[in-house]
This record gives sequence, structure tokens and C-alpha cells, in this order.
Amino acid sequence: MLYALLAIAVLVGLVTWLKLNPFIALLLSSLALGAMVVGTSGTLSMTEVLKAFQTGFGNTLAGTGTIIVLGVVFGKLLAESGGAGVLAKRFIQVLGPDRIGLCIILLALCVGMTTWFAVGLLLILPIVITLAKETGKPFLLLVLPMLSFLSVMHGLMPPHPGPVIAIEALKADMGKVILWALVLGIPVAAIAGPFFAKLAVKRVEVATPEFTPSVSVGQTLPTFGLTIFTVLLPVILLLTGTLVELLQAKEALWGKVGIFVGHPVIALLLSVLFAMWAFGKRCGRSAGELLKFSEQSVAGIGMTLILVGAGGGFALVMRTAGVDKQLAELAASAGLPLLVYGWLVSAFIRVATGSATVAITVAAGFIAPVLAANPGTSPELMVISIGCGSLFLSHLNDSGFWMVKECLGLTVGQTLRTWTITETLIGFSGLAMALLAEQFLKLLA
Repeated sequence: MLYALLAIAVLVGLVTWLKLNPFIALLLSSLALGAMVVGTSGTLSMTEVLKAFQTGFGNTLAGTGTIIVLGVVFGKLLAESGGAGVLAKRFIQVLGPDRIGLCIILLALCVGMTTWFAVGLLLILPIVITLAKETGKPFLLLVLPMLSFLSVMHGLMPPHPGPVIAIEALKADMGKVILWALVLGIPVAAIAGPFFAKLAVKRVEVATPEFTPSVSVGQTLPTFGLTIFTVLLPVILLLTGTLVELLQAKEALWGKVGIFVGHPVIALLLSVLFAMWAFGKRCGRSAGELLKFSEQSVAGIGMTLILVGAGGGFALVMRTAGVDKQLAELAASAGLPLLVYGWLVSAFIRVATGSATVAITVAAGFIAPVLAANPGTSPELMVISIGCGSLFLSHLNDSGFWMVKECLGLTVGQTLRTWTITETLIGFSGLAMALLAEQFLKLLA
């Protein structure tokens, strides 16, 4: 555990003080952690440490790379078609400038229910940038609520992988988990997003990222209805897979089709193809222009993809060194209430490895036998508690940290003072909400 803390300190120092490229800093920090473990325990070799980094790098991109690429192409098509401007103007017209934040929250909530955090970020960010420019509101005031609601939905709401793993391990009821995720998750996201954003804009100055859609004067703009449908199409397709799961129709022909169409990669691929017509051909864009947009979007996230993979490599080195097991054993020996114990195990592993899914998986495995022996604790609330712990304190070993930094155009320091605090607030307030809900259930019993 001490070596892990030292490795994180090395990483922070290399990036913030020496201004070293984050990828190189992540690789050096991984090697430094490995060298400390090899030098004292001898249970690993430096070759194994390097292999762990490479494996983590590849596995992370294997799981998220395709989705990120398709998501950024989809977002580029939405932005360049003028669709973001169409949505922004209609939202301003209907809700008024003072309620734009509510509109972004509702959009993030809807998209985030079934869409991965990275995809939701890439889908909604062009709209947020356009709204910030149209209304003149501070960028952080609009983007932090979006990040908060997307993050909470990703950590608490099935069919995201983490909650699904916890539900299965803890024998929880999925319908109740969805209900608690909404009842508790919305106020948690509100605390970490809109409320914190009002404080953040006074202490952190962040410029709205430059974004200039190439919309010509005579270009046909997509209609509001078509734009809304296209933006929600990935969510609709993803819901088909969820519907099949809920109806237990995997063996039926329509169920097999629904599972395939509802896969995140296929759902986004079909959405991108539809967007090429809705935001491209229908708006008078040529095939050459569409190709140019897709190439520009992918080229623009090259460093983001590398950092996402490197964050996964650093996390796997930590797990290979046994940091997650040490932290879990420490929390288990403290004799805490079950919801707090589950949260602590998840939060510790999250901080050490940077992976919310890994944190949920390990924490659910540790807490499952204890929960079975103590039936007084709600398994559904345990899923919520573990999920909130897995979102706690995103920092430099989290691939999501680097994605938020790059997409929002922030420095490392600005990301730590905004995104990291947002995730920390989600973690603490989520635990508090779960404990309050537990007391409420006891009063009803």
C-alpha cells in the first residue's frame, strides 16, 4: 500500500511539476511501483510488471476503444451538421436561458441511463459547448452537472457492467436497484453537479472550448425532431437489449436480434450510420465531407485513447502487485456497518486501481458472503453503496480522468479541482443517502 501511494505521488509529480507527457509518466510510475515490489518481495519480476502494463493497456482499449471512436464520430456529425445549435436554440426558446441547466441534466439523465459514460460525454459535450456560447453562462456551470449525472448513472444504473455484476453477486432485485438508483442517484448527482458547480466557477476559471461547426449559410439544418431522435437512437437501441433481459427472451429469435442490436458497439455503429444520413446526406453533405469529419474526429482523440489505455495499464500493475487485496483486507478488519464496509472496500480499490468496474467486482465478491450471513441489510442498497464507492476520488490512474481532461480542455490541476472533487462528492453523498435509506426501511419494518 505504501508503494502504491509512492507510485501515485511519483505520477502526480511527473505530470504536474516536471510537465512530462502523461503517457510516459504513467509508464514510469508503473515501473517504479514494480521496482519497489520486486526489490522487497521478489514475488514479481520487472518483465512481469511491464507485461502487466501492456496487458492492461490493451485490455482497456479493447473494452472502450471502439465505443470511444464511434462515439466521437457520432458527436462530430452532430456538431458539424449544426444539430447542436438546433437543440441549443430550441432549448433556449422553450425553457429560457435561466433553465438551460435543467435541460442539460434531463438530457444527461436520459442518455446516461443506458449509455456508457464516455459515450454520453462525447454525445452531449457539443451541445453543452454551444449552449455555453449561446447563453454566455460559465462553461463549468453547465458541464459539471452533465458529468455528475452521467457518472452516477454509469455507476448505479443497470445495464452498465458494474451494477449488473454487483446485482448478480449480491442476489439483488434489478427492479429495486433501478428504483433506488433513481431515488438516491438524482439527489446525489445534484449535490455533486449543479450545487458544486456554483462554487467551482468562483474558484476555477475555465474557458469554453473552441468549437466552430462548418455550417455554411445555405446549408440545410436538421429539424429539431430528427436531431432529438438521432441523439436518443443509441439509447433506444441499447434499451432493446435491456428489454430482452427483463422479459427473459434470449432464446427467441427477436430476443437474439435485440441482444445483438443492443450491444454498445452495434448500437453505436447503427447510430453513426443513421447520423451520416440525418446529419450528413440529408443536410447536403458530400461523401467526401463525411469522410473528412470522421477522420478529423478520430485524429483529435489520439492522445485521449493512449491515455485511457495507459491508465488501464497502471491500474493492472497495481492489481498485479496485490494492492487491491491489501486495501480490501484493511477495510474488512475495521468492524464497520455493512453498507460502510462495502463502500470502503469499493472506494479503496477505486483509488488504488482507477477502475470503477474492478472496484465493484472485488467489493461485491468480498461482501457477498457477509451479506448472506446478515440478511438485515438490503442487497439493493448495498449495490448503491458499492456503486457510489466505485466513483470516489477519480485521479491520475483513472482513464476517465484523462478523458474528461482532454475533452474539456483542462489542465491536470483544473481537472483535480473540478472532476476529482465532483466524483468525491458523489462518493460521500451516495454513502450518506444509502445509510438514510437503510434507516427509512428500518422504520417501515
